[in-house]
Amino acid sequence: MRTKLLIVLAVATFIFGALAGNSMAAQKASYVDVTPAEAKALIEKTPDIIIIDVSPAYAKGHLPKAVNYYLGDGSLDKAIPTLDKAKTYLVYCHVDRVSIQGAQKLVDAGFKKVYRLKGNYKAWVDAGYPIEK
Repeated sequence: MRTKLLIVLAVATFIFGALAGNSMAAQKASYVDVTPAEAKALIEKTPDIIIIDVSPAYAKGHLPKAVNYYLGDGSLDKAIPTLDKAKTYLVYCHVDRVSIQGAQKLVDAGFKKVYRLKGNYKAWVDAGYPIEK
């Protein structure tokens, strides 16, 4: 009887552990989308924030103090190992697909404080916020 009870407990522990693991996988780490106003406030309250433009159009205009790690040529992938995971990052582009991929790459690499500019560069400009060229 005792052996059967131990087997049942072991099986139950395995099943609950597997279910908990699946639940954890479903809660995959992610970045946070922020509006231009939220991004501006984040930049103002986080002086050491790293702003990453993952687009090929950096020279045409970018957020002040942004660095360009173009996703399409592998620049972001090359930069990730050199970046400080403890810092806060704001990622944007000119199109959602690319900014989403860039932000998620940081999260997948273990960065915890990653934000993505919702509406990207156009939304920032449309809000009347400054840019650099």
